Amino acid sequence: MQFSRRRRAVPALRVGLVKRPRRRIITDVATGKQEHGRQFRPAWRGRLLSVWLLVACGLAARASSDPRKQAPPPASPRSAAAMAAKKAKLQAELKRIPHKIVYERYRGNTWELVMMNADGSAAVSLTGHTDLNALYPHASPDGKRICFVADEGTGESKSRNVYYMNADGAGRTLVARNARQPCWTSDGHAVAYMKGEFARFTYEDFASKGLFLYDLDSREHREHPNRSLHHLYNIGWSPDGGWVLATVHGGMGYRHAILAIEARGTGVFDLKPAEGCRPDLSPDGKKLAWNATDQLIAVADLDLQSTPPKVANVRPAITCDKQHEVYHADWSPDGRYIAFAHGPLGPEQVGKVAKGWNICVADAAATDVWVPLTSDGASNKEPDWVPAGGTKGR
Repeated sequence: MQFSRRRRAVPALRVGLVKRPRRRIITDVATGKQEHGRQFRPAWRGRLLSVWLLVACGLAARASSDPRKQAPPPASPRSAAAMAAKKAKLQAELKRIPHKIVYERYRGNTWELVMMNADGSAAVSLTGHTDLNALYPHASPDGKRICFVADEGTGESKSRNVYYMNADGAGRTLVARNARQPCWTSDGHAVAYMKGEFARFTYEDFASKGLFLYDLDSREHREHPNRSLHHLYNIGWSPDGGWVLATVHGGMGYRHAILAIEARGTGVFDLKPAEGCRPDLSPDGKKLAWNATDQLIAVADLDLQSTPPKVANVRPAITCDKQHEVYHADWSPDGRYIAFAHGPLGPEQVGKVAKGWNICVADAAATDVWVPLTSDGASNKEPDWVPAGGTKGR
């Protein structure tokens, strides 16, 4: 009897024709439990992840309250159309405003002061194309006069001096030599200014020592009660006459801060959380605008009646990209608008040319609703509102 031999089937795994992946045994280090193929995540890892998420969310919330870290959301077609409509409305409003704006412009190697309507029309030079480099204009509360600085002379004899004149450019009067950062007192009877820290000329805005007042009637100078004031710039009087706001840089025990200084006393207060430079008060003295960064002008509520003065509700008002800057905020006499300078990265200091900079006006109650008033880019800087009815607060 003949038997047929049947070959036994051999699993492919044994003959090596197909390799089946081996299932690893995974051990949970927290419980010691073992399973095939499934990887356990220890409980402590989950708790650590939860803590990390909470910290991250907290930091994000903190950043959202800082105007320097608040970025506007990307514009959709609908939001872009809405923004265009808001800017068109703003432009139409500016055509009806009776107030004017004075600013500095660099043309033909000379700085001049220019006056224009609130919508940018009818621009007229006040100082003319002369060898006088006129800069940093500030209108009196009644709008009838303008104080400013003039860089005069050349080489070793060059100096920065303070003047005032009529709003039409006539009647130029010298206030003080080797002086800077002038502004008006709230009653318009005196011009306040900082003395230069050094005898030699410098463009450094904080090179100042001593705050003085020049009375227009008596023509007398008197120093502020606080004789230790120095390294201040961008000074401005509060509408009620009780305070002087300024930026300090490397002086008076501060590295860099915005200060409220008693106008008739010696008290000095840091206006945190308003951190940055170049503060400007609204005509009612209840709003503050300042440069939080080179690309951000912020606004906030300000209570000068409390001791110390308090800043609250900080928010961004004007922003730009990293290739540009916004500077020199100034409230309109009605408190509804903010004039400012905008342009490519460049020097914002008085007397330094910043090519491509133009004067703009923003809606103070909104964020990034603004329109340009000039377009020549002739280093247009330091705008200041000139009130038609005498309503300006400084």
